[in-house]
Order: sequence, then structure tokens, then C-alpha cells
Amino acid sequence: MSSPHINSVKVTIHTSQFPDVIQQQLITALRNGYVPPKFLYDSVQQTQKWLHVHQVHSPSRIDPDVSRIYDAVFDHAFSQAKYNEVALIGLGCGGGKKDAKCLSKLKLETGLLHYVPCDVSQSMTLAARKEVGKKLDYNNIYPLVCDLSESDNLDQLLDDLLPFSHKRIFTFFGMIPNLDPDIIFPKLFKITRDDDDLFISANLVSGDNYHFGVENILHQYDNEETRDWLLSFLVGLGIPMEAGDLFFGIETVGGLLRVVANFRFIHSQVIHIDSETITFESGQSLRLFYSYRHTKETLNECINKYGLKIVFNEISRSGEEGVFRVKRAA
Repeated sequence: MSSPHINSVKVTIHTSQFPDVIQQQLITALRNGYVPPKFLYDSVQQTQKWLHVHQVHSPSRIDPDVSRIYDAVFDHAFSQAKYNEVALIGLGCGGGKKDAKCLSKLKLETGLLHYVPCDVSQSMTLAARKEVGKKLDYNNIYPLVCDLSESDNLDQLLDDLLPFSHKRIFTFFGMIPNLDPDIIFPKLFKITRDDDDLFISANLVSGDNYHFGVENILHQYDNEETRDWLLSFLVGLGIPMEAGDLFFGIETVGGLLRVVANFRFIHSQVIHIDSETITFESGQSLRLFYSYRHTKETLNECINKYGLKIVFNEISRSGEEGVFRVKRAA
């Protein structure tokens, strides 16, 4: 493997993450009372705070059975497969640990591996590069900064990055909760081809009562670490923590339940982004965060609705995490 201690790293940045584009997205969103999810992961500081939240509260890090379900799905997919050349494309790669696990399985069945860590955060793509670089030659890792929900030409960009014959395997781990299903599932359908594999994970709720199940996991969000992560974004904008209060709750959107965090201003605030002025009045709410929680049934309905199908899955014994192998429906 090549050494990580080099003078530079080539990172491809899609137009969806160009500075002028994301600045205008943020200004428009703030004026409409919400923060797009990607801005919570944008800076190095935000990345580190999110990784800490993930370490402390994510089922994939605190429930030892979750590792089993990832292994089971990967083993089912790869045990009988033999590939000459594979590209693993980590959509929303995060810190890259789950992609590294997938690559370890693939390495046993594949002659040559490539990895594309793709995220809205450049810091995340580099963290994933470092993690996967423990197992894979750095020369075969191609960091890509892109907002999938804002991209209509990612498939072409991947062809440009990987201009050779290869089997494509996509991962989409931990992303389902924080994106509108009516936006992201059509994007996933568009980017995948008939012979591609797509592996996704989802935070689930167990039991027969959907709403009660979501209430039971509210503490995974309403906690000191998550509050620190979310409020640090506001501080970065120039809004002091004491300007309002952060409230967590549950709301219904299109028949699905999601946890939502709103910051309610108790003092008026004025911030400036470049030459633009944004005012928040006392009593106004700003939605900082949301996270959909699915049952296995609601997730299956969303996937089927947009021309995809689950071909294999494993659910943790707690019922709070699922890993799914997905393909285009026939």
C-alpha cells in the first residue's frame, strides 16, 4: 500500500458543493426556517462533533450485534461471487468504518479494488480515505465531495473517475434517516444500474406500535452530545446558545415518523452571511435537524415505490438497526 504521508491528495468536488452554490442554499434555507442536513457536517469541527455523537449513541457502535448483521449481509452477497475488478462507492461515507468492513469482505473475492468515498463533507471523505487506506492502496481511493440530493449527473461523474470495466457496489449507510425519501430514493434509482448492488442501513423501531417505538428511542437524540453538535452549528453562524432553547419532538410527514430538533428564539437575532442579512424574531423556530425512523415495513414501501427492491436483509436483535441489500426491480 502507498503511504498516507504525502504532500497532497486529489479530491474531486462536484458543482453541488461549490462555495457560491452552498452559500446560497444556506441563505435560502435559513430564511425559510430550516437548516439543510449537510451543513451540520460541513466543517472540520462539525465533523468531529458528529463522529463523537456517532461513537456514543449510534447502535452500530454501542450494540455488538450490529456488527453481526453487516457481516451477514456482506457474506450473503459476496460468498459465491468472484469479481475481476470492483469499485465500491460509499455514498455518504462518513468516517468510512462500515465501508472498510465491506472492503475487507470484498478483498477475499476480488482481484482489484477501487474505492470512492463520497460525502458532502471534504473532511469526511478524507477521514474515510484514511480508514480504508489501512486495507487498500491509497492510489485506488478517489475522494469525491458531492451532494447526492442536489446532483443529477453523478453517474457520469463516476464514469469519469473510474474509466474502466468494473463491477459497481454502492453503500448508503446511515443516510436514510436524514434525507427526504421522495428526493433520495429517486436519486438512488437513477444512479444504479441493473447489475449494481446497493447496500443501505436504516435506524428502525421495534414493536407493533410505531409511535411508541419512536418515543422509546428519543433519548438517542435528546442528549448532551447531540445538543452540543447542533448548537455548535448555530454558534458558528454567530448565534449564541442563550439566544433560544433547543426542543426535540416527533412529527409525522407523509405517513412516516421522524425526530425533529427545533431552536426556538427567545431573543431576536441578526446574522450576516457575505452581503446578506438574515433576521430571526423572538418566538420564531429554526429546524436544525430531523431523523426519520422506519419500521421494516415502511422502509420496504419506500424502496418499492421508486423501482427498487430488497433482496436480502438482516435486523439486529434489538430491532433498532437493519442492513439491506437492494437492487433495481425487474
